[in-house]
Parts: sequence; structure tokens; C-alpha cells
Amino acid sequence: MKLTPIALLAVVQLAASAAVKLEDDDMVDSDDWSVIGQTGAKNHFTYGEETQGGFTIPLYLKNGLDPESKRKRRMERSRRMKSFAEKPLSNNTAILTNVKDYYYYGYIGIGNPPQKFSVVFDTGSSNIWVPGDMCPSNACNEHRRFNQSHSTTYLASTQKIQIQYGTGFIAGDIGTDTVQVAGSLVLQNQSFAATSLEDKTFELPRSQFDGLFGLGFTGGAEGNVRSPVDTMLEENKLKEPLFGIKLFRGSERGNGEITFGTYDMSYSSQLDWIDVYGNIFWATTMEGIFYGDEPQNYLYGADKINAESGSLTPQEKARASRKALLDTGSSLIYGDPFSLAAMSTRIGANPLSGEIPCSAVASLKPFHFVIGGKRFSMNPEEYIFHDPATGICEVQWMPVSEYLWVMGIPFLQSHYTVYNIKDHRIGLAKMK
Repeated sequence: MKLTPIALLAVVQLAASAAVKLEDDDMVDSDDWSVIGQTGAKNHFTYGEETQGGFTIPLYLKNGLDPESKRKRRMERSRRMKSFAEKPLSNNTAILTNVKDYYYYGYIGIGNPPQKFSVVFDTGSSNIWVPGDMCPSNACNEHRRFNQSHSTTYLASTQKIQIQYGTGFIAGDIGTDTVQVAGSLVLQNQSFAATSLEDKTFELPRSQFDGLFGLGFTGGAEGNVRSPVDTMLEENKLKEPLFGIKLFRGSERGNGEITFGTYDMSYSSQLDWIDVYGNIFWATTMEGIFYGDEPQNYLYGADKINAESGSLTPQEKARASRKALLDTGSSLIYGDPFSLAAMSTRIGANPLSGEIPCSAVASLKPFHFVIGGKRFSMNPEEYIFHDPATGICEVQWMPVSEYLWVMGIPFLQSHYTVYNIKDHRIGLAKMK
């Protein structure tokens, strides 16, 4: 069950108006990822478990469409940047186009000869999909579509998939073909889906990209297919078994980069490495949220974890703690409503609407997120979004799940991230 805006509001109202005690049985054993997704908000996440023929993935795009004037401006900017964005920066680095800080997309080629598609490179999923040429949905008709008869290397199958994202749904047919990424990186036998159905989430003007390129592990892939990053390892395509992502904030810098097989070595001495939890997506443990130099931990339930830490083994403590997913496919930071309401209240933001007087932003302090045992910070201008068109300032977070945090674009714009596919580790450094 997806939460409607009304349901989200009800959850936040509960969190903002009541001090809820965390009971013993609230601390689920999240070592079993399937428990994150049994009731209520937790149904957004059913890792590794099929539900009604589908698979739920945490891709969240900001709700609503822009006004017509903003849409036209965004589309014009996209057209001006397209010729630049379609060219790789080097043999292993591709540029990503930033759409209003909502999402970033780059280009890939599928088939022989390559058919070009714009895709969101998504660390929160593991499948590749693009619109199929027989798909009747409006979203498919508005975007480039894959024509299997135009590829000499396409191999069809009888397998079909359905994927339910945090926002959006697709269904499609699985096939195998060559996939070209970042210029010269070519995967010879990569499975992907040509969609037969896409919902309104992927229609223009909201979704300027054609499809998705999942960067998660094979364990998170729907349809029992191999994820593209594992194909890169299997086919020995990478100089080093990793990739790095930069997401630049705002129109003054405007873009991002994804580099395969290496990373920006100017960050090498600054990277803090954390372990990935499980073999599904790029998720780790989350131990705390702190404001400025204050001692209070705003992560709901962390007081219980810390109180019992002396009697818990490291593995037990990891199981009891929250999980945090680093997700390039989600527009905001998503977490439990109790923590987020407390954070909003602390900085003077409305816990229901998230709005805060813009005049107050200059006096705010950083928030520090303890992820994988390391502390990573966001400054006020990074966790507060200022819309110059409306003059409104608002927090860059929204309540969704009680147990899993999704550290989306605002957090990743603040940190350069390197993903080690072989060792299952993530390196993070403050963006320069």
C-alpha cells in the first residue's frame, strides 16, 4: 500500500504531537530485509521479496508538476545542454544532467547499432529498463523506445517483470543485448527490460529521462537477472571494481558525473569508507542524527540501541540499528516521521509542511548523520531548499518509512561518493 499525501500528513501529525515510547518489539531484526515492508509505510520497501508479482524499489521523485512557465524554461535548458550531455567526458566518465535538483540523467546505448536512451543512474535499484516499441502508455510514446528488430545482437526471452517504485510502476519484457555506457564501456551480455506499461509518473514534463539504469547488486534485481555493475565485474570491464558519482547542486553548476573503473583521486585522502549491509543495494547502518554540537540524538529509537550497546555484540547492534540507503534515484531524504518531526521542530520549521522562514536559515547549524559508524554533515544551505520563484524555504526531507532511511539527492549533493562493487564498501567525502 502506497501512502497518500493525506496518510503522510497523518503520520507526521502523530509524530509531531506525541512522544512515542519505543517498545521492545518495535526493534525488528532488520537482518531479514523482507520485514521492512509488512504494514503501513513500511510497504515501500520489500527487499528481495516478490509481492503480487512485483518488486518494490525506493525510487522517490518530488510530487507534483511544475507550472507551465517553469516547465518551458526547464525544457529549453535541457535542449541547450543535450548535445553537451550526450558526449562522455572521457572513456569512462559520463556527464549527468541535473533537472531542478529533482533527478539526474545521463545517456547509454542499447543494441547493435546502439539505440540511445537517457536514463537515471540509480543506486537504489538493480535493473535496466527503457520504453519498448510496443508499449501503448503515454510515457512510452513521449520518449525514445527500443526497437528490437533494429538490433542484430538482441536476444529475446519469455520472461516478464513488474517493478513498483516508491513513486511509479513499470512492466516489461526481459531481453539481452549489448549496453554501452560512458563512451567505450560496453557490456556484451546484459539483460534489460523493454517496457510494455509505464504509469503517469514517467510522463513528460515530470520525467525527462527515458528509463533507469540500476547500479545496485544482482540481489536487488527483479526477474532473476544480473545487474549491470555485476556484469561489469563478470566481463572484466573495469580497471578497478568501483565507480564514483558527483551530483552538483543548483543551476550555477548544473550537472553531475559518473565515472566507472576509477574515481576523482583528488578526494582519495578525504574519503571515509563504510561497509555495505547486505548484497542488495548500497545500504549501510545508521546510528544517529545530531544538530550542531548538541548531545541529543534525533534518530528515533537510538537511545534504546545506545543504552543496550554494552550488552550487544557488534552484529546485534548493527541489526538493531536503522538502515540507510544511499539513493541517487530519490529526490529527497526520506526517513521515519518521529525523527524528522523532531529535526524540523528543532530548527523552527513547520513539522507538517516543512516550511521555514528564509530569514532563519543563516543562523542554523549543520545536521550530522552517523552512517556506518562515521559522521557526515550537511550545512543549512544543503538541507534547506530555497525556491527563488516562490520565495519559500523548506526542509529537504519527508517521512516515509519507520525503519529504512533513504539518503537521496540532497545528501549526495553534499558528498562525493565512491562505490566499491567487489568489496561492498562506500567511500564518502565532503564535496568541494
